[in-house]
Amino acid sequence: MADLFEQLRLAAQALVEFGAHLFNPTIRLGVTGLSNAGKTVFITALVHSLVRGGRLPVFESLATGRIARAYLAPQPDDAVSRFDYENHISNLVGKRCWPTSTRQISELRVVIEYQSLSGYQHTLTLDVVDYPGEWLLDLPLLTKSYEVWATESIRLSRQRPRVDLAKDWHLHLATLNPESTEDEQEALTAARLFTEYLRACRDKNYAMSLLPPGRFLMPGDLANTPALTFAPIEPSTEGPPPTGSLWAMMRRRYESYRAVVVRPFFRDHFARLDRQIVLVDTLAAINAGPDALLDLEHALEQVLNCFQTGRKTLLSALVRPRIDRILLAATKADHLHHTSHDRLETILNRLVQGATAKAELAGAHVDVVALAAVRATREAMVRRGRQQLPCVLGVPFAGEAIAGEIFDGDTEAAIFPGDLPDDPNELFRSDKSAFRGLATASSQNADFRFLRVRPPVLELTENGVAALPHIRLDRALQFLIGDQLV
Repeated sequence: MADLFEQLRLAAQALVEFGAHLFNPTIRLGVTGLSNAGKTVFITALVHSLVRGGRLPVFESLATGRIARAYLAPQPDDAVSRFDYENHISNLVGKRCWPTSTRQISELRVVIEYQSLSGYQHTLTLDVVDYPGEWLLDLPLLTKSYEVWATESIRLSRQRPRVDLAKDWHLHLATLNPESTEDEQEALTAARLFTEYLRACRDKNYAMSLLPPGRFLMPGDLANTPALTFAPIEPSTEGPPPTGSLWAMMRRRYESYRAVVVRPFFRDHFARLDRQIVLVDTLAAINAGPDALLDLEHALEQVLNCFQTGRKTLLSALVRPRIDRILLAATKADHLHHTSHDRLETILNRLVQGATAKAELAGAHVDVVALAAVRATREAMVRRGRQQLPCVLGVPFAGEAIAGEIFDGDTEAAIFPGDLPDDPNELFRSDKSAFRGLATASSQNADFRFLRVRPPVLELTENGVAALPHIRLDRALQFLIGDQLV
């Protein structure tokens, strides 16, 4: 009955929003990605390019001058934080530092006034919804009981390389009796050790992606609440847990997490999206090795299966919104020479091929792109002995080190990023020989770590506005909203 009521409520909400859309066409664009994928940078660059202008030759409506102006409008949702565009662009342009990562959901409204191909003036409202990808990985929990989730989580933690990272949690898990009397201190200890295990999995040396529940790593205002004080345990018997037991306590708090965290996110935000871009730090997984790539593949499959995809029709708009365009973007393409960009796209295609086929079968448009929303490097050919190496030039942050060289934050370095393989399946082998990555042009050894590079010094356009250099941001915009500006 509760599910039926929820379906009716969503349908009523969709009907109201459909009526409003007839008078004020609106696109709700979801922007997500797992940790360090570059969500904040992408939104900042997207908004800046629309509002202040930029070099976007593939974004047809802007390149041909049909966009008269774009401007920020007041935040449409009183219960959601406003995306802090002004502070983020100040950090990028003025301080040459990257914005802080997404920690909670936020929104920003951009109004675009444009001339249609037939010559009429129109307005499109773009609501950009920013949310952590870790929250998206929570949505499958809506269909899983505590026992199913606990069994899956424990089984996954016993696979490599997770098993070594979960040692402390596993030791504590072995001491727990699910049918013993509920104990707050036992729950606190189990939750802490489980969270430490998840945090260790996310470290760049392992780059694991499948790490629900998402709020354990991003608790926000729920830190230390019972809704986040639980962990997987192995039930000792089948059937319902004994009343007042530790098992019953964990199960009850898991249900609270689903009710307090997951369902409101799905109802109030996720179910209302029209378009979606998923940003993927593919290079981090490549650096961490085949286990990380396989984990990322499984995480992306779960992410894409969460989307209610399909061709947008009058009936679907009245009953429940559908996501009709999904863009999967391999970020940080500026860390590679342009000769490897197509290979980076091919690798991401390999990671999502199964899930994207389902979305396309449902009628959604899906595309894959390698991009850098803000390009922090430039390219050059550097001689090393008799070789000419295709390198990228950038300014590493102070303290970054490679091949024994420590950078000061002001000196530009020439970095030979190496070549990605033509066949992406080579990266899933048990060795790392398929990618001979990162070395300075003067070094002989590869490090397999990409340096953190500072944002670039920006050039001013003819209008005195700082234009953000990018790689294929215009292609992303054309795919996501270009069809609405005709």
